[in-house]
Amino acid sequence: MPSALPDGEAVPEDGSLPPEALDGAAGRPLGFYLHVPYCATRCGYCDFNTYTAAELRRGSGREVTLASRDTYAANLVEEVRLARKVLGDDPRPVRTVFVGGGTPTLLPAADLVRMLSAIREEFGLADDAEVTTEANPDSVDPAYLAALREGGFNRVSFGMQSARPHVLKVLDRTHTPGRPEACVAEAQAAGFDHVNLDLIYGTPGESDDDWRATLDAALGAGPDHISAYSLIVEEGTGLARRIRRGEIAPTDEDQHADRYLIAEEALTAAGFSWYEVSNWATTDAGRCRHNDLYWRGADWWGAGPGAHSHVGGVRWWNGKHPAAYAAALNGGRSPGVGREVLSAEDRRVERVMLELRLSDGCPLELLAPAGAAVAARAVTDGLLDPAAHAAGRAVLTLRGRLLADALVRDMVD
Repeated sequence: MPSALPDGEAVPEDGSLPPEALDGAAGRPLGFYLHVPYCATRCGYCDFNTYTAAELRRGSGREVTLASRDTYAANLVEEVRLARKVLGDDPRPVRTVFVGGGTPTLLPAADLVRMLSAIREEFGLADDAEVTTEANPDSVDPAYLAALREGGFNRVSFGMQSARPHVLKVLDRTHTPGRPEACVAEAQAAGFDHVNLDLIYGTPGESDDDWRATLDAALGAGPDHISAYSLIVEEGTGLARRIRRGEIAPTDEDQHADRYLIAEEALTAAGFSWYEVSNWATTDAGRCRHNDLYWRGADWWGAGPGAHSHVGGVRWWNGKHPAAYAAALNGGRSPGVGREVLSAEDRRVERVMLELRLSDGCPLELLAPAGAAVAARAVTDGLLDPAAHAAGRAVLTLRGRLLADALVRDMVD
């Protein structure tokens, strides 16, 4: 099941923000995340806020109607219009749009274009706006990709995960090996500027050779961006239940570290450079600018069930079920169900936690005295780059990337 939402104070019915959240807004980038909560099947490792057709049919007749894919684009457009009202005369054109899920490409291409068009009409898009959609390899074809490109999308991210059939089976992925690579060629032929492949390492039953084969296949497809994530077994997922029953054995931290080193070696040799612990690109232009908004604490509006937003130090989140989301918008109310106003200390800690994962690191001036002492020891231990430290920044070494989560905790505790 999808993970639970955090606690928080109530969101006003009109979605209004404290006035101070918009102070200085003109100087901050603005992006949109659009969540599409539908999937054809539920992958065993996934705890995202997604729903299959069978799961949505379990509600009452009205709930099923409200949660329908057929009306989803119209509901999301209503939230974009709400965003315009909440942000008022905000002059900022939107710099990035990211459509995620779920499987956004289960909707007709025309629906995704309609959602993007609403942002363009209400806010305007920057001339160089990055517009991304996620896609499952078995949910698109050349005509679909061409329609997206014509509609204004210029970046696409395909969920490849692995090139090995037995690994895909453990993950409950439905595409066949080779299909993601074909999708890269189809997207490039359709005129997409940037193409990403998402990979996962550390799946039970995966060997080092399996992982090398996946990297070779991904690199051979010719994307300009690759994301490689360590598998996290989330409580409540099908994969967690299989491991608990002893049907499959989990991989350990040492194996995950070995896979990361294999990825770094292969990707670097192929001309990719890391710019965030789990992300590599062939050029600066190929980096995901939308994710950079998150990592650097900029402003974004998350539209859709369960989506999170952040504007000027205020974070809020929508109700999770598509029917409840639609009912709120149809009733003229914000779909937000909770929010928090971040303190200066909250924002400082978040900056350290997120910016340390970037290749240019975080300023040492963000650290409290205890955190600065941890950073100094990390230089001695080979986890932080000494030259960068001397210049006033905390920048992870390769060994530091392997221990990034633990180091961040030590630096902010």
